[in-house]
Amino acid sequence: MLTKEELPPCPVATCFQLFGNKWKIYIIQQLVDQPYGFNALQRAIPGISQKVLSSNLKEMESAGLVTRTVIPETPIRTEYALSDVGESLLPLIDSMVEWGTGYQRLVREA
Repeated sequence: MLTKEELPPCPVATCFQLFGNKWKIYIIQQLVDQPYGFNALQRAIPGISQKVLSSNLKEMESAGLVTRTVIPETPIRTEYALSDVGESLLPLIDSMVEWGTGYQRLVREA
């Protein structure tokens, strides 16, 4: 979670700070239906590099948006899932999908 000192004064800026890049939105969309291992998540998001995925997952875990579970198998596996806080973003993302769909429709009809 962000500390009080890290919170921007603007609530919208808080949203952008937590998930304001395209990769985090893609990660959240993938984790909606099920947890993913790191490699499976990377394969599910075309164009994301291992470094960028790792960095974004660490930031999202630190912010409390995703959980990371180490599965003690051989080899050791790590699984990522949306936390309760991450799941609380779903209505907002649904609204973004609805708005984006409407915008695409307007552009196509123009």
